[in-house]
Amino acid sequence: MTYIQSGLQQTFEHKDFLHRITNRIKRSLELQEILAATVTELREFLGTDRVKVYRFDLDGNGEVIAESIYNQRLPSLLGLHFPADDIPEKSRQMYLLARQRTIVDVSSGRIGLSRLQCPETGKPLNEIDNFQYRRVDPCHLEYLKAMGVQSSLVVPIVDCDHKEESAKPRLWGLLVSHHSQPRTFLKREIRMVQQVADQLSLAIAVNNLLAQNRAEQKRGAIINRISILLNTVPEIQLSAALKETITALGGVGGRLHIQPTSQLYTWGDQPILPGESENNLLEKHSAWQNWITQCKHGNVLAIQDLYKQPQFEAIAPFFQSTRIRGILVIPLHYRQKCIGSLSIFRHEFDTEILWAGCGEENQRQRLPQFSFAAWREQKKEQALEWKPEETSLAEGLYHHFSIAIQQQLIYQKVKKMRLQVQRLNLNLKRKVQQQTAQLQKSLQYSVLLKQITDQIHSTLDLKSTLQTIVREIRKLLNTDRVLIYQFLENTEGEVIFEEVNGNWKSVLGMKAPSECFPDEYTHLYFRGRVRAINNTLATSLSPCHQEFLHNLQVQACLIVPIKMGAQLWGLLIAHNCHAPRNWHDDEIDLLQQLADQAAIAIQQAQLYEQSLATEAEATAKAAQLEQALCQLQQTQTQLIQTEKMSSLGQLVAGIAHEINNPVNFIYGNLSHVINYTQELLALLQLYQIHNPQPNEEVEAKADAIDLEFVVDDLPKILSSMQAGAERIQAIVLSLRNFSRLDQAEIKPVDLHEGIDNTLLILQHRLKPTAKFPGIKVIKDYGNLPLVECYAGEINQVFMNIIANAIDVLIDIRNSNTSYIRISTEVSTDKSRAVVCIADNGQGMSEEVKKRIFDPFFTTKPVGKGMGLGLAISYQTVVNKHGGKIECVSEIEKGTEFRLEIPLKQTVQSISEY
Repeated sequence: MTYIQSGLQQTFEHKDFLHRITNRIKRSLELQEILAATVTELREFLGTDRVKVYRFDLDGNGEVIAESIYNQRLPSLLGLHFPADDIPEKSRQMYLLARQRTIVDVSSGRIGLSRLQCPETGKPLNEIDNFQYRRVDPCHLEYLKAMGVQSSLVVPIVDCDHKEESAKPRLWGLLVSHHSQPRTFLKREIRMVQQVADQLSLAIAVNNLLAQNRAEQKRGAIINRISILLNTVPEIQLSAALKETITALGGVGGRLHIQPTSQLYTWGDQPILPGESENNLLEKHSAWQNWITQCKHGNVLAIQDLYKQPQFEAIAPFFQSTRIRGILVIPLHYRQKCIGSLSIFRHEFDTEILWAGCGEENQRQRLPQFSFAAWREQKKEQALEWKPEETSLAEGLYHHFSIAIQQQLIYQKVKKMRLQVQRLNLNLKRKVQQQTAQLQKSLQYSVLLKQITDQIHSTLDLKSTLQTIVREIRKLLNTDRVLIYQFLENTEGEVIFEEVNGNWKSVLGMKAPSECFPDEYTHLYFRGRVRAINNTLATSLSPCHQEFLHNLQVQACLIVPIKMGAQLWGLLIAHNCHAPRNWHDDEIDLLQQLADQAAIAIQQAQLYEQSLATEAEATAKAAQLEQALCQLQQTQTQLIQTEKMSSLGQLVAGIAHEINNPVNFIYGNLSHVINYTQELLALLQLYQIHNPQPNEEVEAKADAIDLEFVVDDLPKILSSMQAGAERIQAIVLSLRNFSRLDQAEIKPVDLHEGIDNTLLILQHRLKPTAKFPGIKVIKDYGNLPLVECYAGEINQVFMNIIANAIDVLIDIRNSNTSYIRISTEVSTDKSRAVVCIADNGQGMSEEVKKRIFDPFFTTKPVGKGMGLGLAISYQTVVNKHGGKIECVSEIEKGTEFRLEIPLKQTVQSISEY
């Protein structure tokens, strides 16, 4: 009996609790108030530490919008946002499609799942109170532990649109219960939470319907107010209607452009166009017009962020100095014809979101979050999205503005036509009079131009032609002074021709002060600038310029440049001194044509003078060419050697560099390879000591590779490799030292080092072969100090002489031992270094010896030498270093070259070269 009474008592309490929730939802129209009261009563009913309502945003993130906590046992999450990754997409789909409820017991690490309907068909299930338990994801457990939660119950809240049966439900949020201690949720408690979630879904649907009704009422009131302003008689209040529209749509500024009349109404913040005028409007920009043209009749263009729209790329710079980011454009049409546009501007804004902890996006769903402390995220310059109700309002205003503007255009057109008819008669009479005077003046101008052209063709007298030009212009224009100003050097010039009427001051020979006319004026006239000053006192001139014109008694002037091709020759200037004057286009055109004729006359005179000077110049150039030919022959040899030396030096240095890198790598690692080999051999020896009888397979492999020979020969091979690498390094160093690319200037040099490097490079030719016994090199070096010289060129001298000696010794195939003897010493006066290079070849005759230093002379077969080596060696030692080179030779007694190089180079010897 007691059990039955307890069950009845619980059933009554459940019904009473649900009845209170239902009545509160019916009485209140504020959703937030309903949610706050519901979570409080549900927490008290369940006896848990926290009950909250979690709402999903459109971007997938979520926010706790209602919460009730018992005695602060758990930290508050109210107002905090959670990222979308915290609830996987698969779980959200199950919450929506299967109405899945979840229970998590942290202590046991299990999660229970229960579905209300089939996710595939959407049909209700029979056993809705049964939960299927499985192990919960470890990341989920750590997530709840970080919140301080030991047990949780989650029930989805689904929003359904009751106005449209075809509308699909959406996952609005979650109803969540948290407890800081392990807890078992009873089936009746789960059913009660589910019923509360269903009631909340109804409350949300009612709240959505209420918000829609309020928005429709507000939209109708706004359209009525704006319609009254647009139908005001007799003048339509477009400015007031624009302001009302901007305010209603939450804008900060806007524009109403009427295309046929180019009228523009603005209010609030505006884009900044450079020099905005009637012909330079945002709405007349080609990008804007193309955009408007593509819009269909009645469409509203809502741009959330203009900087992310490719079609706005050309006009976006006009908005950069403002905070405008969003644009709502209403193209206005009347009978399929575009008559304007209405634009609403909206500011960018800064957002501030409180997140439940600061997590890294790349770690979400992989690592648990250990802190849910509030983290404030601030975002600058965000774009606010245009809401559907705002675009709907804009579409509703489209017809009202289109009709009102069309009515205004019709009224203005009728009024304008009346004024045009009145002005037409007056204009016709005035045009007839103006055209008659224009024809008479044109005839006079044509006669003057023909006169000047005939004079230019008939004479080469430049002075007579230019004087005629200034005289006739002054008469025809009836002005006080006409002059020609010629530019001289450094933009300075003077007046060279003048015609004055009356007693006005003469300016012939006058030079303009340079401080009054900067170089910028000259550049402008060079580009064809024509300057007409109607009143010198009313024109913005520099004080110096105004004072200069005042001294000349000038009140108006017309300036036209005289150009000859790419040269600014001078200026043709007309002065009006007795009064200001408005210069007409035909007068300016006449002055330009006469300036062109003056340029032709000047060019003809200059060509005549140039023809006289050309003959004398041609004679002088012939003499210069003859002298240049001699110089060319003298320097030919030097140029060939310079190019040869440069190419050889770069080739040698390049080869040395390319070889040096891999050799350094091999040599640097050989020491490690030797150490590793010794350690491996030591390890092998230990292995043989401790395991003297290996298995048959190992013993067979050792016999196959001859292990004893490998152990004995491997260190020798590595030692040979190290010696070879050291030899290559020495050769590379010799090549680099021989090339001396970094020693193009005079420096103290060790000649012995240069000789040794040369011998090292030629070592392959000195060695004996199967057909050649080799050449012996005998060195007899003295104690030489460092010698100041061009190291690379001196090395080349050594190379030329020693290479020639080798060629001779190889060709004769002497059965005796061939040798090259190299000796060095200091001269007796201690001022020169003496280097002797001798061979025991066949020698040379006196005739050959006299020509060995001549360019292109050689005794070698064709293709083996150009005859430049000794000639250039002579120039290097004698001309460039101020030294001596001698050859001593007799037939069958060999040849000896004696070089004497100064220890110190003088400035005189270098400059002479």
